[in-house]
Amino acid sequence: MNNMKVIDLTMPFGVGTPPWPTYEPLEVKYFKRLAPNGANGQFVSHSNHVGTHLDGEIHFYTPGKDIASLDMDFLVHEGVIVDLSDAAGEYDVYTSKMIEDRVEVKEGDILIISTGYHQYSWDQPTGNEISYMIKHPGPDREFAEWAKKKKLRWIGVDCGSADHPMNTKIRDWMPRQAKECDAHFKKKYGKGLEEVFTEDKYQLMHIEMFPHGIIHAECVGGDIDLLLNQRVTIGCFPWRFVDGESSIARIVAFVDEKRYEELMAKKAKCKLTRFGDVARAENPWLVEEARKRAGK
Repeated sequence: MNNMKVIDLTMPFGVGTPPWPTYEPLEVKYFKRLAPNGANGQFVSHSNHVGTHLDGEIHFYTPGKDIASLDMDFLVHEGVIVDLSDAAGEYDVYTSKMIEDRVEVKEGDILIISTGYHQYSWDQPTGNEISYMIKHPGPDREFAEWAKKKKLRWIGVDCGSADHPMNTKIRDWMPRQAKECDAHFKKKYGKGLEEVFTEDKYQLMHIEMFPHGIIHAECVGGDIDLLLNQRVTIGCFPWRFVDGESSIARIVAFVDEKRYEELMAKKAKCKLTRFGDVARAENPWLVEEARKRAGK
């Protein structure tokens, strides 16, 4: 990777970062200060599911690998970032066809899915925690079976979960939104929520995929909008966490210097978040550009 540059695909991590619903958020306190100790020191506590993080096999699969057992060749590899924001919206179900209509997915790829819902991430000017965690689109079993056939290394999503939110415990915790989703499904798909996501499909992206070694990263963000519908080398860097079921992670894309300069020229024209990333909702031309590249 000589002369390679890095595009950060990680959301900023702070006390305002929402954890997945019911999980412990980040807490930070100083246990010593420069005066009189000569150094600042902080104590930090949090769950493994706050901000950009990698779900490990043992999060749902008892005999699976811990985070420390994941090889670097698995974590860093060629992959593709696909934009589905024009194909799947609030509560929608996305499919493998939607992905293959936009990008070429090769066997063994890393696949990152931009639903567009990172525009509702806490760090964005259009942040909305309910939309981000509760209303984003997600897949059905068809997608999971396709991912297995493709032997994907790992999957990333720019929203709260790789599963459809209403195929998780959120369905029980947020009954008003579950009712909204049920009505939406009946109108769009001709079946209610309980008919689409039957009990045997519960949290299938976790329960059915992790035994096959196909894990996923959630809450991907940063400058993901610069790379929509593009092939790139992707790296995920969790802790070397022995017995870790999951881990907070830094996720990046590696590009050559020429491509980096082109991307930074594009970014210079964008409105940015207060943390310096592209503000998605305020730069719709980026999405249009990605669609044109995909031939749409």
